[in-house]
Amino acid sequence: MDIRKIKKLIELLEESNLTEIEIVEGEESVRLIRGGMVQQAMPAALPLAPAAIAAPAAAAVVEEDEDQIPEGEAVLAPMVGTFYAASGPEAQPFVKLGQSVGVGDTLCIIEAMKMFNQIEADVSGTVVAVLAENGQPVEYDQPLFVIR
Repeated sequence: MDIRKIKKLIELLEESNLTEIEIVEGEESVRLIRGGMVQQAMPAALPLAPAAIAAPAAAAVVEEDEDQIPEGEAVLAPMVGTFYAASGPEAQPFVKLGQSVGVGDTLCIIEAMKMFNQIEADVSGTVVAVLAENGQPVEYDQPLFVIR
C-alpha cells in the first residue's frame, strides 16, 4: 500500500470523530487507531469482523499504581487484547464500581485477534476498583478489576 494513501488516512482520522479506520486492498490492509497502534500489510486470509465496539468508559477508573489498588481479589487479564467494559457502544457496562458480582458473572470483554472473549468473575463479592480503561490495550496478567 502506498505511503501517501496511509498519510491521507491518518489526516482523515485526525480531522474526524472516528477512532479507528481499516482499509483492505487485495491481500494488504491498514488499520489505524487513534491513540493506538498502526497495523499494515496483514494477510487478508482471515475474515474481517465488524468495527471494534466502542462502549462508554467505566464510571470510575483507578490508576494502575500499586499504592492506589485496594485490597481484594484482583481479576487479571487472561490474554493480550483490547478491553471493553460493555457489549456495545450504547450498552451499559457489564459491572460498575460498588456492584455485587457472583462467580461466573461477566465483567468485561477482551478482543483478541478479532475474537470477543467474555471475562468472568472467579470470586463473589463487590467490585471495589476498575483498573482498565474502555477501548485500551491490556497485557497478559494485567489487573483489570479488584473484587472484595
